[in-house]
Amino acid sequence: MKVISFINEKGGTCKTTLAVNLGAYFALYKKKRVLLIDMDSQGHVGKSLGLDVRNAPITVFELLTDKHVSVAETLMSTRIENLDIIAANKRLAEFPQTVARRADNTRLLSKRLEELEADESEKYDYVFIDAPPSLGLITRNIIAASHSVVLPVALTYLSMDGCAEVVASINQVRADEGIENPGLGLVVPTLYRPTNLANAIIVKLNTYFPEQLSQIVVSYNVQIDEAQSFGQTVWEYAPSSRGAAMLEKLALELYRKVLARKAG
Repeated sequence: MKVISFINEKGGTCKTTLAVNLGAYFALYKKKRVLLIDMDSQGHVGKSLGLDVRNAPITVFELLTDKHVSVAETLMSTRIENLDIIAANKRLAEFPQTVARRADNTRLLSKRLEELEADESEKYDYVFIDAPPSLGLITRNIIAASHSVVLPVALTYLSMDGCAEVVASINQVRADEGIENPGLGLVVPTLYRPTNLANAIIVKLNTYFPEQLSQIVVSYNVQIDEAQSFGQTVWEYAPSSRGAAMLEKLALELYRKVLARKAG
């Protein structure tokens, strides 16, 4: 079971868009069992799939704070075969205060994922985690539980600053927890428009991340945006669109560079 997190401490970088659509791609077209875990209290993973997460009785918050809640109880099926989610909603905002006094409060997600991997009745090939746009206890849990990190970078003025923050956070968690993973698996330029600034940022990204920088630059795409507004993936809404073709190329690159590699 490979655990991949989509992290940027800045909002509006397409973390959720990539996590949901890439997860759906592997479920639909590669027949992999994929679990999406929403770790953002906005609940956008479930909303992007047309699910009512506001009224979900059991969410990732209960999973992480109540030892009597099993992983199986939190799983929600989607209309896409092989794709399940663990949803989040506003209750997750209470997580840091709820577990503040626990000595293991940075490893709660890791422990639950270890239980999931040991459960013979629930076998997943990939777990994709959508992180919140901030560094805190939730993001530390995500980093500690991941084998690899995908860093979406919106091509804006402060993008390099955001990259540095994520890399520093990964290194800090690894040092604090005494773990080898995660590594930075893929840096994905997003929301590209053909401007001098965007092109200059890509050049800088290639300088700092020559091995991790994605060859696929994700442009702004109307079909992908419209699909989300209807609670669908691009594969359901516009499977023959330019946006779908672009994300398929990214999915295949993610497989080659990250998913096909052994953990460790």
